[in-house]
Amino acid sequence: MANEKLTVNVGMVGYKFMGKAHSHAYRDVGMFFDMDASVNMKAICGRDEKAVRQAADKFGWAGYETDWRALTERDDIDLIDINAPSDAHKDIAIAAAKAGKHILCEKPLALSLQDSREMLAAVREAGVRHAICFNYRFLPAVQLAKQLIDEGRLGEIHHYRATYLQDWLVDPMFPLAWRMQKSVAGSGAHGDINAHSIDLAHFLIGDFDRVVGQSKTFVTKRPLPSGTGGQDAPAAAQMGDVTVDDTTSFLAQFKNGALGTFEATRFATGWKNGNTFEINGSRGSLRFNLERLNELEVYLLDDEPHLQGFRTIKVTEGVHKYAGNWWPPGHIIGYEHSFVHIVYEFIQSIVTGGSFHPDFADGVKCQQVLEAVERSIESGAWVNVDDV
Repeated sequence: MANEKLTVNVGMVGYKFMGKAHSHAYRDVGMFFDMDASVNMKAICGRDEKAVRQAADKFGWAGYETDWRALTERDDIDLIDINAPSDAHKDIAIAAAKAGKHILCEKPLALSLQDSREMLAAVREAGVRHAICFNYRFLPAVQLAKQLIDEGRLGEIHHYRATYLQDWLVDPMFPLAWRMQKSVAGSGAHGDINAHSIDLAHFLIGDFDRVVGQSKTFVTKRPLPSGTGGQDAPAAAQMGDVTVDDTTSFLAQFKNGALGTFEATRFATGWKNGNTFEINGSRGSLRFNLERLNELEVYLLDDEPHLQGFRTIKVTEGVHKYAGNWWPPGHIIGYEHSFVHIVYEFIQSIVTGGSFHPDFADGVKCQQVLEAVERSIESGAWVNVDDV
């Protein structure tokens, strides 16, 4: 039929936390957004056949694979979604690019800056579309912040103040998971959650000039997960080394002259997912907290003196980007909706040929700052980001 929509067939590697979030996005995007293509959830992939088969049934995938190589080689798949642990990103992405697949990859893009640059070169050589899942860009409140900055409402930007605070590792007996192993995760709080703060800064105010940082691991040994040590193993054998940071913070200078402070930690007792930023400019300020993601706090010097003060804007009106696709004003959205928005934008770009960000180049930019901070921690000195 002449008016029949194109179909984008998706294959996904990963089926746990991020696998569920991404699956939800693919299932719901066509219900709430008018798209130029329909989404076909073709196959999900994981090494544990029983678990991935259950995930396929629960999340709504047509089938499953237990080898990501088989998934990337399938002729009936157009887009590969990668949300496996970080150490798998590079090999899967390069193979998918060579097979002519478009790619949506979780952050951080790779274990190292060099690996991320190789991934970028591979997708550019193959001519496929590519995206990195910095999903917080796609929240209505963050989009409003970007709009106000671009309109000049804040004037000259002086300060960018970011925190990403969690407390899930406060208990020293929390088991040693893959996110605490450098060989798999690349880094700890730094690469996992500082990456989001860095990307939001890139998106909202611009490029980094130089950085200086510090980090610490508060709990250096943790119990091995059940089944890896054994009840009869010696006590020392039941513990494993934590090889990543529990917290990393750094100062930054931006190329536009603004100054920044960044803190990421998994030891901020009481904070569950406190991704915050505050931006101070010569004409106003903005404040955002992911734990209150339907709100943006705004202060503008242009207001009359008797009305000046931080106001809280509920970003649920139809005039706010993406909000009008969901519910009537005041009916809030949640964390999962950010994934729907990025899936919508990326698939639209695949079909229409339009531009899309954040892509792998944005992932490399983030990785460059991450690595500059790591070099600064090693040397104890400021590091120029462009020199990394």
